[in-house]
Amino acid sequence: MLLETDIYDVIRRRRDVRAEFTGELVDDDTLLRILDAAHRAPSVGNSQPWDFVIVRDRAKLESFAAHVATKRREFRASLPPDRAATFEPIKIEGITESGTGIVVTHDDSRGGPHILGRASVPETGLYSTILAIQNLWLAATAEGIGVGWVSFYDTPVLADLVRLPEGVRPVAWLCVGPVEQFQETPDLERFGWRNRRPLTDAIHHESFGAGA
Repeated sequence: MLLETDIYDVIRRRRDVRAEFTGELVDDDTLLRILDAAHRAPSVGNSQPWDFVIVRDRAKLESFAAHVATKRREFRASLPPDRAATFEPIKIEGITESGTGIVVTHDDSRGGPHILGRASVPETGLYSTILAIQNLWLAATAEGIGVGWVSFYDTPVLADLVRLPEGVRPVAWLCVGPVEQFQETPDLERFGWRNRRPLTDAIHHESFGAGA
């Protein structure tokens, strides 16, 4: 059942979920509502350059999780000792625990060669796909469903895993599933990796670097 929740509350509660998945699968009706919200995102020239590949095959989930674990070890090895120690307890994915992966893809050719609004800023195509991901994430949060964005992977490996055609690239693997809870504080803050900067530091007036 869709929850009547204030949008500001949903934004506040949204988390990048790693360790809180219950192990149950998100039901198909809820998943379809979440994907419908994603598909309603605005897109430059109404090009809708996204697609969603749902992955639930256990062998595929385990294969991707093993690849991500390798990339995690590589990243840890690249860190200085103090940062490696801080990073060590941080869980970076919930691929098998969530039971559902959604690979969000981007097709830069979608909409043809003349896309209204993209001539001067071609990146707006990719921005559109990112907006679909944000819609998906907020809708999932409103439903009490967790989402975790996995970014420790080699793009060709993921493209091959879900058999993406030439010209279509993966933008995100999202772990999606019911959760025990949403953490009040984001993991990277809880584990001391990096704190959120205050809003006042991000606001400029008339020119960059000018405060109130």
